[in-house]
Amino acid sequence: MTKTENRQSNTAISNSPEETFDIGFRFGESLKGGEVVLLKGELGAGKTLFTKGVAEALGFDSEEVTSPSFTLVNIYEGRLKIYHIDLYRLNAGATAGYAVDLDELLTDERAVIIIEWADRLDNFPLPSPVFCINIKGDGDEPRTLEIESETRP
Repeated sequence: MTKTENRQSNTAISNSPEETFDIGFRFGESLKGGEVVLLKGELGAGKTLFTKGVAEALGFDSEEVTSPSFTLVNIYEGRLKIYHIDLYRLNAGATAGYAVDLDELLTDERAVIIIEWADRLDNFPLPSPVFCINIKGDGDEPRTLEIESETRP
């Protein structure tokens, strides 16, 4: 576990796909560039839907946002550039980050990096600020979105 200087968390409840989108939108409105957003949750939890909300808040047409399960990285241009990464098809470990050239993408300080299946990154080194969003629940049950931000040394 990486030591952190500062950690804050919030919890949001979503009762519908529209609410998950709206939570992503409100979250996206606060982004300035340089953030890394780690999305965790089971299949169908709403990771891509949350990303659609973020993209809409950053001036990109959310209808164009798709899960990059096969392409691994999608790039969206709005008020900020978004690198939307999906690690589902990669083996867990720090090599997953290198497989998508994450080290190179992190040099773009005007971009937001959103990573689905981020638990597969293992201990890949990430700069601050990092937001970890763990989405629990799927199907007919309400979803709980645990949003944790951390500033790393």
